[in-house]
Amino acid sequence: MVIRENYLKKMRPFYERDLIKVITGIRRSGKSVILNQIIDEIKKEGVKEDNIIYINFELIDYSDIKTFKDLDKYVKNKMINNNKYYLFFDEIQYVKEWERTINSYKAKYKNNISIFITGSNSDLLSGELASLLSGRYVSFKIKPFSFKEMCELKNYELDKYKIEEQFNNYVKWGGLPQRFNLSDESEIRTYLSDVYNSIVVKDIIQRFNIADLDLFNRVAEYIATTPSQTFSAESLVKYFEVNDDRNVGKTTLYNYLEYMCKANLIEKTERYDIRGKRILNGKYKYYLTDLGLGQILNTSKKEQMGAYLENIVYNELNYRGYDVTVGNLDHREVDFIAIKDGQKEYYQVCYYLADDNIINREFNVYNNIKDNYPKYVISMDKFDMSQNGIIHKNIIDWLLND
Repeated sequence: MVIRENYLKKMRPFYERDLIKVITGIRRSGKSVILNQIIDEIKKEGVKEDNIIYINFELIDYSDIKTFKDLDKYVKNKMINNNKYYLFFDEIQYVKEWERTINSYKAKYKNNISIFITGSNSDLLSGELASLLSGRYVSFKIKPFSFKEMCELKNYELDKYKIEEQFNNYVKWGGLPQRFNLSDESEIRTYLSDVYNSIVVKDIIQRFNIADLDLFNRVAEYIATTPSQTFSAESLVKYFEVNDDRNVGKTTLYNYLEYMCKANLIEKTERYDIRGKRILNGKYKYYLTDLGLGQILNTSKKEQMGAYLENIVYNELNYRGYDVTVGNLDHREVDFIAIKDGQKEYYQVCYYLADDNIINREFNVYNNIKDNYPKYVISMDKFDMSQNGIIHKNIIDWLLND
């Protein structure tokens, strides 16, 4: 088992605090495992089993807990002493009006309770809970395994050929933890298809009452087969007119993209005008939360390694805690502006720096950025091609570095 230290080290300061710990992320990204790792840690600190209440609402064992009243009754029956209790509610969105119970416990038990909740919807904290608990919760977003976590899980030796082979596997099949228990590609594809269908059915169709499932899947396929591209509703409308002879409303397309974001299937990234120092509205980039889910949707189009690598760098920067936007400067694009703790970094990503034209394209985009923040070019090339203060990194080396 991989101890997901990247997340645990951020959560530990809050184990004993009365702030509600909210953990979100795409289905099967490992939220339940992280809860169990937290439970193991607090047990080592002396917390007794009787004072830990764990409920996974996806298990049939807890199928009778349907409303906030059911939840309250179950928990109160478990609270048998006056010691501090630690409550772990996994995939809590299955409980109707669950936020009422959480808010009640927050007020009633105060410092004598510590609450952890997980959910697969990115807007778990929208609406009533956000109003009820404003300023009284802290949230963490969990992603599938990083490449470094994958190598740790599989105990890969730092053999360059072995690592490169496994990197290609990671690019193709992504980092959802349970898929590493499967070795046959047909099994992996079946598993990822089941995860995708579960996300679509449970987190999107049932929740948003989508009537045209075929159109939704076509939009999802379009995003999956053209990752790392700048999108607008107008470009999608034109695509469906030309390729499907179908008239699709912009509002419908915007809604479908938003639903996919809320289910953590994709992430929307804003574009930032570097010279004007402002966010550019109307056009966004969408990145797949996990490339493996894109693989099962891409049944006909050729692989786009440059776009896949860009997607991986985006996910890694988020995993490392950066706020990420896409840079725009004089009609040219800087792939990423990454900010963390007030410090800024710039990133360009490509497959290979195969010739002078590509080298000039990737490095020269920085010519008009006059600040002294670090500027990187990331590619599959194994030789260091750094120049003029711009740092070149092999993507595998960069992913394996702390």
